[in-house]
Amino acid sequence: MGTPIVHSELIVSDTAKARDFYGKVFDWVFDDTTFPGYTLIHTGRDTHGGLMAKHHDTPLSGLNSYFEVDDVNRTLHDVVESGGRVVVPRTAISNVGEFAMFQDPEGIAVGILHPVSH
Repeated sequence: MGTPIVHSELIVSDTAKARDFYGKVFDWVFDDTTFPGYTLIHTGRDTHGGLMAKHHDTPLSGLNSYFEVDDVNRTLHDVVESGGRVVVPRTAISNVGEFAMFQDPEGIAVGILHPVSH
């Protein structure tokens, strides 16, 4: 079975403007209380998202996608063996699970997530 996308994350320079835009266009609801400094996006479906301000060193705004995996370390090993590069090592998020990010051989950023429920 394939690996599903379980989370998407908008990285933007103006979070208020993004909230206004996506709230109007997609009728999304935003939650700033669950994780301080990070806004959860409730899309009306099981797969939710996140919104955060981009770091001043980040050249572009973007959309990150996170794929659910059974083993973050094993997946990162496979990434490196297959020609990718780890950009965010395995990181724990309390009550959520573990995540990491990598770049594929084309330089596309991809996130992986092992939820705490597994």
